[in-house]
Amino acid sequence: MNAPAAPQKNIIEVFMAGAKDGYTMGTTLIAPALVMSYVLIQFLDTTGIMKLLGELLSPAMAIFGLPGEAAVALIAAFFAKAAGCATTASLYAKGVLTATQATILFPACITMGTLIGHFARVVLVTQTNKRWHGLMFCVPVVDAIIAMFLTRLILTLMGGAE
Repeated sequence: MNAPAAPQKNIIEVFMAGAKDGYTMGTTLIAPALVMSYVLIQFLDTTGIMKLLGELLSPAMAIFGLPGEAAVALIAAFFAKAAGCATTASLYAKGVLTATQATILFPACITMGTLIGHFARVVLVTQTNKRWHGLMFCVPVVDAIIAMFLTRLILTLMGGAE
């Protein structure tokens, strides 16, 4: 014999469940990532580490048409997409980044965003062959590098790059 089917939810119940899930996601995942990124930026600015990072990473980030400080957004994105995007927005608001530079960073933040969390949730939990862990970790980073090159190229061809 088959078990009785669960009663179907009406549209209001489905909406309310989705709203609750969205609220929970926003308050437990996204908001902490945003707060972390703003605290990180403030800490790095206050201590002078941001200036040091900018000088140290300037040659590497210049390849993408970005100042060295932009690397902080990529580091923040490693932990959470929202943190990378919020860090980019914060750097833009402080005048460290131009609109074009923020645009170049955006696809990289999305492409490799939350890499550590996703890696732990998917690759480690599923016990994927350890032989492939390095490759699975590096592919999103390489994709982000390609995305920054392509975005810069597109902006240049459109006449939007500085």
